[in-house]
Parts: sequence; structure tokens; C-alpha cells
Amino acid sequence: DPGFGFAKTLEHNYELFSKMEALGFGEFPLLVGISRKSMIYKLVDSTPQEALNGTSVLNMVALQKGAKILRVHDVKAAKETLQIYNALQGKY
Repeated sequence: DPGFGFAKTLEHNYELFSKMEALGFGEFPLLVGISRKSMIYKLVDSTPQEALNGTSVLNMVALQKGAKILRVHDVKAAKETLQIYNALQGKY
């Protein structure tokens, strides 16, 4: 887990996220926990409760960058994101 949100500025979080695929963890799966984080709702001038769309977007990008585990609050939305990601990979 790269630790999004912990003692980082908005800019630090997005820089870390943009370079996430460069993080080498060897055989260990990359876990990403960005669900309702301030890096989402502060950027779009919203609240944690209204950050579902941004969470889904970043979950998709995290999967594309190699995340294998998503820590989420909204299971249904995360499952749908994963289903769409898998379909893009040819896995139905």
C-alpha cells in the first residue's frame, strides 16, 4: 500500500498515483486504498460521501497500473469497476 493520503499534499498523492506502476514490490501484490480519500473530494470540491465517482475512476486507473487489491467502502461500485476492467482484459 503506497499510503495515499497519509501526510501527503494533494499534489504528492497525484504524483505518487501517476507513478504507481514504478513501485516495485516483487512477488507481493499492490494494494491501493483510495476509497473516499481527500485526494478525490478536495480536488472536485466535494465531500467524502459524494466521492464515489472519483473513487471508481481512480480504482480503474489503479487496476490498469497493476493494483491487485482494492480497499473500498462501496463494494457494489468496486465490483462493477472490476467487472468492467476484466471485460477490457477479455475476461468475462
